[in-house]
Amino acid sequence: MKVLVIGAGNMGLTYAEGMSKSKLLKKKNIMVMDKSDEKLNELHQISHFDTFKELKDCVPKADIIFVAVKPHHAEELFKDINLLVTSDQILISIMAGVTLDAIQEFSGINKVIRAMPNLPAKVGLGLTSYVASSDISRIELLTIESLLNTTGKSILVSKESLIDASTGISGSGPAYVFYFMQSMMEAALQMGFSTNDSKVLVSQTFTGAIELFNQSNLSPNSWMEKVASKGGTTQAALDSMDDNNVNELIKEAAFAAFSRAVELGKEN
Repeated sequence: MKVLVIGAGNMGLTYAEGMSKSKLLKKKNIMVMDKSDEKLNELHQISHFDTFKELKDCVPKADIIFVAVKPHHAEELFKDINLLVTSDQILISIMAGVTLDAIQEFSGINKVIRAMPNLPAKVGLGLTSYVASSDISRIELLTIESLLNTTGKSILVSKESLIDASTGISGSGPAYVFYFMQSMMEAALQMGFSTNDSKVLVSQTFTGAIELFNQSNLSPNSWMEKVASKGGTTQAALDSMDDNNVNELIKEAAFAAFSRAVELGKEN
């Protein structure tokens, strides 16, 4: 089995590196295609990838085509691919807002996966939600799941609208966490901690809290009740957040990302 990754940006290379470690593939079975000469020169230093500049030289060789380019390149790319593909090939797209129907129409490929990854895939802790066209078999789905899991975890969603929804939660979600971390670090600095100590205080707090959550069946609310005591310091902080409607503001932010993903789909 050969996999072609089109687009050697951050996410494209992240998945190429991840999939190259899969038991289903040998490193030499990963092809990477990009139009940039500078990027190709960088890729030539990675000996386990076969690199290409032209679609015609690599698309016909691929069993699975992994598309990791910007959405505004979609229509032109798929029209070029259309002339080169066969009915047996599978296409996986991580382009935000580009629908299954649009991919099938323009690419000429019926076996399509639309996926939404997130940035922690770069360190093997990503979350990729994905949806499949009806032409994908159960065995093919298991293969796709195995490949996507090389960068973390994946979930198969039941309908395409949940890909846009997952954009608002997991896709954009790391930025929400970084936003919260930045605010806490700024507070630590204002309290008198050094930059390094502020980073350690905040990063270890997040790491520890997430590990507690993952190792139990308790809800976030239950953990808050464990940490907070009536009239205590934690309760003062939580009361401040409630008074300032932080809970609703976070949900509004997630829905804003969701809505924008839907808009992108209409634009594309």
